[in-house]
Amino acid sequence: MLEFVLALLATATVGVLLIPLLRARVAAHGRLEGELAIYRDQLAELERERQAGTVAESDASAARLEIERRILAAADKDRPTAPVALPRLHRLLPPALALVIPLLALGLYLEVGRPGLPAAPFVAGAKPTVPGQQPMDPARLVASARARVAAQPGDPDAQSALGEALTLEADGTVTPPALEAFNRALALDRQGGHPDDPRALYYLGLHEAQSGDSKAALKRWQELLAKSPPDAPYLPMLRADIERVARAAGIALPPPSQAPPSQALGGPSRDQVEAMRNLSPEQRQQAIRGMVEGLAARLKDNPQDRAGWLRLANARKVLGEYVSAADAYAHADALAPLDAHLLAEWAEAWVRQLKPGEPPPAPAVAVLERLEKAEPRNALALFYLGAASFAAGDRKAAAERWKTLLALLPADAPIRPLLEQRIKEAEGG
Repeated sequence: MLEFVLALLATATVGVLLIPLLRARVAAHGRLEGELAIYRDQLAELERERQAGTVAESDASAARLEIERRILAAADKDRPTAPVALPRLHRLLPPALALVIPLLALGLYLEVGRPGLPAAPFVAGAKPTVPGQQPMDPARLVASARARVAAQPGDPDAQSALGEALTLEADGTVTPPALEAFNRALALDRQGGHPDDPRALYYLGLHEAQSGDSKAALKRWQELLAKSPPDAPYLPMLRADIERVARAAGIALPPPSQAPPSQALGGPSRDQVEAMRNLSPEQRQQAIRGMVEGLAARLKDNPQDRAGWLRLANARKVLGEYVSAADAYAHADALAPLDAHLLAEWAEAWVRQLKPGEPPPAPAVAVLERLEKAEPRNALALFYLGAASFAAGDRKAAAERWKTLLALLPADAPIRPLLEQRIKEAEGG
């Protein structure tokens, strides 16, 4: 509705500004003005030649008199004429274009721009667009998500992707079918012992906010915020939505320092954080390592704690201990298969151990192959599985994977020259 009001205001403003143009009339000018300009130039040229001595004084006087006579004759022939109106086409075309072009632009924006569609920060299931292909519209996204659910009914990520596609199709409204898909995703996560999918939690909170239960939405979102990793890409959008809903509902939010600590992720308590602030960098690093080693010791006594193994793997990665991180991911995977996101984390822990140009070992290849199966266009899997294929002598498979990766990369990606060289080598160039 706001877009139409703005369009009407813009049209009225342009219309008011165009009234003088619609009334404009052009005064018809005779030939006198043009002839006078010519005669002035002739007089000036004559004076320059006289001063330079190229024309005699008597000849200059005669020429000056002739020019002045012509000026008088031209003035005598010229008669003032009344202003005449512009031709109808010239008078109406500029105002018409000034009005039609903004209206066409507005119509195109309302059709293509989808101004009512909110930002969607949780798009983990979205696939990048390959150059030369058109991006999928919401209807095609829904069809693709339904096909994925039909093929993998027990995959919680597929259920979340379906819920998100249905929400996008409804211009950002979490519809009952979308709500059912998100609840099914959480149920599957909990059955498999996986952490709750952040995307499902976000959209369930959005549904509560749209239903008028702002308090429940804020509670759900704040719990998601508390147990999310600090580098999660969706955090800025999540915080903005929390502030927006709280402001609209008149609910006061606690200061950041009063937010509950992330005990679910095994983080330090508030007292530990305060104590660590007073330590030197070396002491702080030593304290962090002490907590990580304490978690590792507890897992020896409770090896079935899958969430604990995942916390340990993340902590080892942060510390740069990639061998130990890969081992922790393996323990968690043995308890319940890792999803695509965690497989990517596990694969990264493996490839971080490699030297430049070194192909991944067999255990890393196994993880990367699972990742490629879950996400066929995952850049990490495509690159390192290509390297593994090349090292094994399967140059055709290496070239195919690297070509797929090359098509996904932006034109200014720094790795493109290296990848093009690898493809050339794989093809025998």
